[in-house]
Amino acid sequence: MKEYLKKNGIRIAIIIFAVIVIIAVSSITRGGNVSFLQNATGVIASPLQKVISSTVNWFDTIYGYLYKYDSLMAENESLRAQLADAQQSARDGIEASEENVRLRELLNLRDKNSSFVLESSKVVLWSASNWSSSFTISKGRSSGIELGDPVITEYGVVVGQITELGENWATVSTLIDVDMSVGAFIGETGTSGMVVGEFSLMKKKLAKLTYLADGAQIFAGDDVLTSGQGGAFPQGLVIGTISAVQTEAGGQIEYGIIEPTCDFDSLVQVFIIKDFELVE
Repeated sequence: MKEYLKKNGIRIAIIIFAVIVIIAVSSITRGGNVSFLQNATGVIASPLQKVISSTVNWFDTIYGYLYKYDSLMAENESLRAQLADAQQSARDGIEASEENVRLRELLNLRDKNSSFVLESSKVVLWSASNWSSSFTISKGRSSGIELGDPVITEYGVVVGQITELGENWATVSTLIDVDMSVGAFIGETGTSGMVVGEFSLMKKKLAKLTYLADGAQIFAGDDVLTSGQGGAFPQGLVIGTISAVQTEAGGQIEYGIIEPTCDFDSLVQVFIIKDFELVE
């Protein structure tokens, strides 16, 4: 190979030079004004320019996407905030409407029971205990509330009784609590008895009508009201309805299963009867 180059090196150099000249002349004869060096540079630079152009376009696309994404996120946040405001306004409107209904019903209750001295209060916390049914209200001794005061809804429906008392809070044990008992009579027959809480029934949000007089007859569907016996509750408040009549294990004594009229799960506001006129 070395010998070949020594013998033919001049020829090879002449051939290469001729090729370069031919390319240069060809470029000129095409009417272009570009030099050979410029043409060679263009041949190399052209693909590079395409790569750079594609890269710039790609970055423009990515930037546009990110900009649009940020804009959409900001718009979504704004829409969510507007939706939250609208939902809050709707809730406020519903609460105001419900409050108006409660106040109208309370006025009706006061018209029918002019001797009632009532104190309204919000339900703030339900007890987490599995052994009781009670909740905390936002008023207490400083509002003139006392232990044993009956608690009702705006419709005159029995909720329960004040069983614990603080300066600005109180605990209400509900009608179905195991420690509760309320004197009652059955609306249709006038039969007297006691509505008491029982653990197995409390879990079902029910209570028991017992201590009935001998020979008393009760029927499913009968309304049960407060009798006023014992003086803890005024007479004539709505307790609930007898949903079933059953007998004790011996088969001798009947008792009723009471479904309270009060919907404990939906309680928001209650009314404490701080004073009332006893019916002789």
